[in-house]
Amino acid sequence: MAEAAQPAGLAFRLARIALEGEALTRLSPMLEADRAQAVADLLVENSFAPTGQEAEPGPYGLHLSIQEGRLVFDIRRPDDSALRTLVLSLGPFRGLIKDYQMLVDSHLMALEEGREARIQAIDMGRRGLHNEGAALMRSRLAGKVEIDFETARRLFTLVCVLHQRI
Repeated sequence: MAEAAQPAGLAFRLARIALEGEALTRLSPMLEADRAQAVADLLVENSFAPTGQEAEPGPYGLHLSIQEGRLVFDIRRPDDSALRTLVLSLGPFRGLIKDYQMLVDSHLMALEEGREARIQAIDMGRRGLHNEGAALMRSRLAGKVEIDFETARRLFTLVCVLHQRI
């Protein structure tokens, strides 16, 4: 399990993030860097506000995992007790996750070949893919958790890392 924490700050934000899954022990250096950067960026700045009757002020902890082909958001209170669990189908994300993996593989190949122009083109593609993933993440969480665009981009990165193939 990969985990990071920060001191409590604003009420509607993530203060702790834990990724759970066996694939995390076998990440490539590039995917590990993506994971670490997404978690670090999320802890510095995010907007995360569960909605509905069980909505409470945070800050929140988030245990993110993929279980039985579903994306699981285990949202925790500041004392780490369970607040709410959201389970989303991975189906709508699968095409974007596949494209993300393909871009990671292409980036590694371009690095090995020293093709700077190709690396820049792949990075532009990754940005576009992250934007598309963020829009999908926001729409899938609509009515359950309010998140801003940057938080959605980083959560999409973490979903891709959790779903990566070995």
